[in-house]
Amino acid sequence: MDSQPLNSLGDIFESSLNLENIHFEEGFNDGYKDGLPTGKEEARQVGLKHGFQIGEELGFYRGCIDVWSSAIQLDPNCFSSRVQKNIRAMDELARAYPVLEPDNESVDEIMESLRLKFRSVCATLNVKLEYSGYPSASDVKDFEF
Repeated sequence: MDSQPLNSLGDIFESSLNLENIHFEEGFNDGYKDGLPTGKEEARQVGLKHGFQIGEELGFYRGCIDVWSSAIQLDPNCFSSRVQKNIRAMDELARAYPVLEPDNESVDEIMESLRLKFRSVCATLNVKLEYSGYPSASDVKDFEF
């Protein structure tokens, strides 16, 4: 008979430990269920903003490419062959950008190559063009991490 009260006492403590786990799991499940719609909406907003920024930057580069290509059509000797080659490379990169495939792993690589070609063309032409939505080297000091 003496063993029965010990088992009852052990059962009381074990049930209180299980109670804590049960409440923890219920709280987690409730939080997950309530947070899921909020998280999806927030992710959608971030995705829209990022997509707009990428589209705006691509449009800027496309405009520069079109202006430079028009100048080349009017006067094929207005730019050096090196600059013309870089402009054609920019055009190919802009066309290759997978706008409708945001999960494509090459998007960052293509955009970085496009930025480098743009800076190369601008440096060779000795013009100061900057995409205003992308931070310049002088703006980096103003960023906080």
